[in-house]
Parts: sequence; structure tokens; C-alpha cells
Amino acid sequence: MQEIFDKANSVLEEIKSSAPVNAEEMEQFRIKFLGTKSVLKDLFGAMAQLPVERKKEYGQLMNTLKAAAETKFEELKAGFDTGKSSAKEIPDLTAPGYDIPLGTRHPLSIVKNKIIDIFSRIGFVVAEGPEIEDDWHNFTALNTPQDHPARDMQDTFFLTEDKNYMLRTHTSSVQIRKMESEKPPLRYIFPGRVYRNETISARAHCTFHQVEGLYIDDNVSFADLKQTMLYFAQEMFGRNTEIRFRPSFFPFTEPSAEMDISCFICNQKGCAVCKHSGWVEIGGCGMVDPAVLENCKLDPKKYSGFAFGMGIERITMLKYQINDLRLFFENDIRFLKQFTSAV
Repeated sequence: MQEIFDKANSVLEEIKSSAPVNAEEMEQFRIKFLGTKSVLKDLFGAMAQLPVERKKEYGQLMNTLKAAAETKFEELKAGFDTGKSSAKEIPDLTAPGYDIPLGTRHPLSIVKNKIIDIFSRIGFVVAEGPEIEDDWHNFTALNTPQDHPARDMQDTFFLTEDKNYMLRTHTSSVQIRKMESEKPPLRYIFPGRVYRNETISARAHCTFHQVEGLYIDDNVSFADLKQTMLYFAQEMFGRNTEIRFRPSFFPFTEPSAEMDISCFICNQKGCAVCKHSGWVEIGGCGMVDPAVLENCKLDPKKYSGFAFGMGIERITMLKYQINDLRLFFENDIRFLKQFTSAV
């Protein structure tokens, strides 16, 4: 009779001392103590061999034993689920390590930082402004007539019915804010995101990035503009890079020009990138229109200046010979990891 009690107590101690270290041992514990053919089932069956006066005592012992098995199993299971089991496996300290992938900045950030660094060497300071603009800063102060095509809904994301607020279409709006709030000399560059209501394609997107520049002071000339842009082109694309200006029109500059650089890919021999012309357009520039200076309460008889602008995506595509603008926005790791060594 006492042997039955001793066996039950022995099983209870075994349950308490069990310490499975993996899923297989956990399953063996469950089968042995909680399965349909467990040792507990045999112990419960032994109650029939006991006299009536000992059955109550034995029943209490078996209930304690069963509760201990169930509690132990749940504790072990919870420990394995959270990775914090009381019986942790000792890691293999002799196992070889593994490489941690090296991250990098986005190619647009790499080029933007390069542009900022180049202009900062000659005294240009970075300035930023709001991406939601009003009509005055985005259009009117920049000498853009009411009937100018840029005001059309097809080009601009207007935010109000009266078309007074919009997502900025260029960072030129920050130029106006600087000319309104500060007195010359002004020497700034304005990097930032801009928005155009355009169909997304390999060559166009509804959002992209620009860097514009502004220099206002006494006796600033077109020659100063040309020398500044030549310096930038040679620092960005190589010392042998040449530039040329082609007459153009912008409402806020007069005279205005499109700026080309000599094709550094084919050395002006002709290729698909330069369309076999030997030249590649990178941006626009010109002398600040006197009307713009007057709009900002600056005396055009005393001050003059130049402004320029370029798309960061355009520069990046040229520098790294990327043929699809959409790649910059898709976050494809196969594309981005190519720039790990480009920082």
C-alpha cells in the first residue's frame, strides 16, 4: 500500500526536477506526464487497490501531482515561446561570426551633400523653407504673370480653391524669403523637395529634388555667374569638364540661360546620353530680374545678382549613369546597395 504512495511522490519529484532543453524533450515530457498513456493514468488507476480510509489522502496527492505536471509544462512552454526558458542552451562559443551588411546614404543624399560641400567652399550657406507655399512666394514675387503656364493645374498641386496655397514647384520661393528678410550681401543655396503635377515615367516624377543658388551684392556680373558654374561643374564631374550657356527664358532672371556641360561619358565623341551632341544639359541660370529685386524691396540700381537651379535627380543620373528616375523612389535594396562605396 505504501509503495503506491511512494511511487506517486517519486513521480512528483521527477516532475519538479525536469528541465527539457529543446522542443523534442518538451514533447517527451508532455507525453510522459500528460499524454493519454501517461504515468499519471496508471497512478490514478492504483486508487482501486487502496482501502477506503486512504483513498481521500491519495486523491489529494494525485490532484497535486497532476496540477504540478500541468503547471510545469505551461511554464516551460512559455519560456520556449519567449526565448527565455529556464533551461537555456549554452551557445557555441567556437562558432564563426557573420558579417553585418554595411548601410549607406541614399544616392540622392550622396549627391546633394556633394553639391552642398562644393558650394560651401566658396561661401554659399544652406537655407531651407516650407514645402507648402503661397502664391506670392511661389509665383508673383518671382515675376510670374497670372497667365503663365506654370500656374496651370496641370503643373501645380494647388491646395485651395482660390489657388493661393500650393505645394511649391521650385525652391526659388526660399530665395524670395531670404531677399525679404535679409539685406545683401546674400550668398545662399537652397536644397529641397519640390512638386509638379506630372505623369510618372522614367524621365519625370510628381516629386523630385532641386538645389538652387542665389548671390546678391554690389556689382555682381554675368561673368561671376559663369565662373561659379564652371567651378561647380569641374568639382562635380572632373577638372576637364567644360560648360556652355544657351539663351533661354525664365520669368525671374534676365538674361537667362540653359547650362550644358561637356559629356564626360564619351568625352564629347557622341553617345546616347548626350544624344551624340557632346553636351548635356544640367540646369538653368541667369541674372536676377530687377523686378524681382523690387518685389523684395531691394534697390536694383544698387544691387545685382545671379541665380541658378538644377535637379538633384538629373545630376545623380548623369554621375552614376542611371537611366530611370523611378529607381530613386522604389527603395529596391538591389539598386541602393550599389552605392555602399559611393559615400
